[in-house]
Amino acid sequence: MNGYKFTRAWFDFCFENPDKIKPIHHAIYLFAIERCNRLGWKKKFGFPTDCAMETLGIKNYRTYIMALNDLVSMRFIKMIEKSKNQYTSNVIALIDNTTANTKALDKALQIQGTDTVSVIKPLNKKPLNNKTLTEIDISDVPENIKNYFLIAKEFQKVFIKNLQEKNAPIKTQERATFSNYVTPIRLMIEVDGVTQNQIDRALKLLSSSDGNFWKKNILSTEKLREKIGQLLSIEENKSPFYESAIKMNNSVSEKLQSYE
Repeated sequence: MNGYKFTRAWFDFCFENPDKIKPIHHAIYLFAIERCNRLGWKKKFGFPTDCAMETLGIKNYRTYIMALNDLVSMRFIKMIEKSKNQYTSNVIALIDNTTANTKALDKALQIQGTDTVSVIKPLNKKPLNNKTLTEIDISDVPENIKNYFLIAKEFQKVFIKNLQEKNAPIKTQERATFSNYVTPIRLMIEVDGVTQNQIDRALKLLSSSDGNFWKKNILSTEKLREKIGQLLSIEENKSPFYESAIKMNNSVSEKLQSYE
C-alpha cells in the first residue's frame, strides 16, 4: 500500500467532479493518508478531531465534520467509529476508490504537457525533452527545473554504478531522455510531496549495502517514484530492537548449524 495509489484515485475523482470538491476536502483526505502512512498503513486507525483541525488550520468543528462526512459519502473514507465530540477521536479506514475515469485526467495532463514543451528551451533545434541526459548541460536547462535535472543526474549515476557492479548492460541508462528521468522527479516533489531530505535518503540507500534488494528493482526515476515509500521504510526497520533481533537470529542459525 502507498500514498500515491490513494492520491491518484483522489485526483482522478476530483477532476471528474469539480462541483463536489472544496479545498477542505483535499486537506482532510491528504492528512488522513499522511496519518495512515505514519501508523504503518493500518487498516483502521484513530483520526483525532482536535489534532486534524489544528494541523489543517480549521477553526469550526461543524465545517470540519461536514467535510469529513462528505469524504465518507464520496467513498474515500470509511467511518468505523464516530467520535463523541470535537475532543475525541474518530476511527476511520481509507477506501481504495478507483471508480473515477483515470484516463480523463491523464489525457488532460498530456495535452497540457504538449503545450508546455514549446516553452522549454530548444537544444540544437531539438526539444530538450527528447535529448539524453548526457547530452544536456546545466546551462541549457530552465532555471525552474534545474534542481530536478540535477537530482535526475545523481540517480542516473547510481543506477549505472549498480548495474556495473552486476556486470549488467547500461545502454538503457545512457540513452535515458530528459523527460523520462526528470518528469518523475518533478512529480514526486510537486504532486506527491516528497521532500529533498527523503530524496537524499533514497539516494544514499541505493548507493549502500542497505539497499541491495532495491538496487535491481529501482533502475528508473519512474520506478523510484512508485517505490520510494517502501525503500525508505528500510531505515525505519533499522531500530536497536531490529538489529538485536538480527543478531539473535544469526546466533540461533550458527548453533543449529553446529548440531548438523
